[in-house]
Amino acid sequence: MAAPNEITPAQLLRLIGTPDAPVLVDICTDEDFAADPYLIPGSSRHPHTGMEDLKERLGGRPCVLICQKGLKLSQGAAAWLRHDGIAAEYLQGGMFGWRSMDGAPRIPAAALPAPVRGSTLWVTRHRPKIDRIACPWLIRRFADSAARFLFVAPSEVSGVAERFGATPFDVEDVFWSHRGDLCTFDTMLDEFCLRTPALDTLARVVRGADTNRHDLASEAAGLLALSVGLSRQFKDDHEQLEAGMILYDALYRWARDGRGEGHDWPADRKS
Repeated sequence: MAAPNEITPAQLLRLIGTPDAPVLVDICTDEDFAADPYLIPGSSRHPHTGMEDLKERLGGRPCVLICQKGLKLSQGAAAWLRHDGIAAEYLQGGMFGWRSMDGAPRIPAAALPAPVRGSTLWVTRHRPKIDRIACPWLIRRFADSAARFLFVAPSEVSGVAERFGATPFDVEDVFWSHRGDLCTFDTMLDEFCLRTPALDTLARVVRGADTNRHDLASEAAGLLALSVGLSRQFKDDHEQLEAGMILYDALYRWARDGRGEGHDWPADRKS
């Protein structure tokens, strides 16, 4: 059982990837982080000595503090924030507790592109359909919640990437793109070490819809239809992305918790 203001690794794992997830703040010392340079999905680094800066960054949002063992650093930082009116918890057992739990993914810090003015910056082709909505969802929910995305003409992706320091994705001949039969969503799962059962299930649907392989998952045809419909509704790519975030939030919860549920009529018919 968790102590007051403490969250267990199992409890946190259920929140990660959902729109209700708290802000995750890794305050491991530089020495501890250098010895084990991995991040809990969705977390970002912040020094424990910069509490006033952290309060400004949080903007009043609930958070979970993560240190190496869940002791003085995270407990002290969480208490400090609670004193100032912020709903803060610390992770039971810290990173040691997280990595000892079966099925708890960790992102290699080196896999994340270098931030541009505080967050990762990505660029891809405009008028997104499937991969170019699914990948931003994955990044914002599991890698960098503050990530920014630029949608530009296909011919300008490389130039924009060079001029603005953005990371190109889902275009030909770049690192973050299709590899063989796999789509860009798969590439990101592999590079971020996010191969969980739920995300693997979602990846098959995304891959089937994005590469016209509806035999991979029966839901792929539905995702294609919804994606095309979304693209017809929005002229602005960023408005479409925000709507797509809700779509992929629902698909993720289906993949994680709801695949066994069906529907029939009459409602009380026994399956």
